[in-house]
Amino acid sequence: MFERAERGDCALILHPVFRTTGADVLDEFRELALSAGAEISGIITAPRDKPDARYFVGSGKIEELAGLVEQTGASLILVSQSLSAIQERNIEKICQCRVLDRATLILDIFAQRAQSYEGKLQVELAQLRHISTRLVRGWSHLERQKGGIGLRGPGETQLETDRRLIGTRIRQLNARLEKVSRQREQSRRQRVRSRAPLVTLVGYTNAGKSTLFNTLTGSSVGTQDRLFATLDPTVRRMLDMHCGEVLAADTVGFVSDLPHELIAAFRATLQEAREADLLLHVIDSSDPYHQERQHDVETVLESIGADKIPVIRVFNKIDRSGQKLTLHRDKRGRPSSLSVSALTGEGVVQLREAISDMLASGRINRWVELQGCDARLRAQLFELGVVSEERIAENGSWMLHIDMPVETAERLARKYPGNSLKLEGLNPS
Repeated sequence: MFERAERGDCALILHPVFRTTGADVLDEFRELALSAGAEISGIITAPRDKPDARYFVGSGKIEELAGLVEQTGASLILVSQSLSAIQERNIEKICQCRVLDRATLILDIFAQRAQSYEGKLQVELAQLRHISTRLVRGWSHLERQKGGIGLRGPGETQLETDRRLIGTRIRQLNARLEKVSRQREQSRRQRVRSRAPLVTLVGYTNAGKSTLFNTLTGSSVGTQDRLFATLDPTVRRMLDMHCGEVLAADTVGFVSDLPHELIAAFRATLQEAREADLLLHVIDSSDPYHQERQHDVETVLESIGADKIPVIRVFNKIDRSGQKLTLHRDKRGRPSSLSVSALTGEGVVQLREAISDMLASGRINRWVELQGCDARLRAQLFELGVVSEERIAENGSWMLHIDMPVETAERLARKYPGNSLKLEGLNPS
């Protein structure tokens, strides 16, 4: 059995190519490998009609790969597709070095980047969930029963022990993340009570979200030119907004085929996108594949239930692409897309105005009348912190001045059907 290196600096890339594989997949995977700290010594492409059950690619390519490993002294093989546990083991046996597939590589990058307590918990949870799916037939030693003096038990195999220990640790992490999630939810309630709308920056990794976030808020969030530079969400006040106080949130970047374990583990982080009043979808206009990236992000937003939130597409890095500053509006006259350069500040003033326009058009700011049967709705409005003033009318009804997003009013109307809060009578100010 070969010695598994703790960290493979010298790496080879195995890139299976199918008919549906995009031309940008290899470039992106190379960037992922570099972001993980690997030094790429060679790349082998393997055209395929369908995956091979044993090695994912043909046995001839694996022999070629093993020869290149011996020639270059590589200690790590990176595969641009997701492998099964048995495929990973079979390649390692032939090549005698460690093998990581795309999902495992992304998890490794997240493990390097995690800084906060919550981020480290999320990454560990994602890794354990990923490992738990690969225990069956993963390694031969896991199938042996415990042996030795004092270790002979009722016959539990090492595989069963590992699965049990992983399950216990996953439950512990879920409990800790649940506590962190409650604390984050309390912070969100305080934001709602302050009636400060939340603008969340989303987009493909390395699209310039953190740079734009710093420009809008005057912060100094890290802006390294690498994939997944930001893992932990950051919330700050936006500067020079005409519509009043506005909060902005910087979030983790998305990537195509993001491992499901990460989406599940980072549910608290992605909650910033689900709870936003407005999304800024930051797109790298200098990326030749930005349309594909845009579609990937929209797919993830749909999967987490954030596809119904109003959005402005921000085409960033026009200083690189050479595009002109342009503003497009939808049929209702609301800003829909804008070209900016977060680095030089070009178009940022127009972006602030577009955000103010969208937030003003997407909020309800007026007086409403509630009857005695609406006591539960009234209590809910006060709990949300959207009531700025209350008066008692001559007929005994409550007159409330509310300020809240249209989406919140729609949600309350569905929750309290038949109450006095009628959407058709609520005209956004």
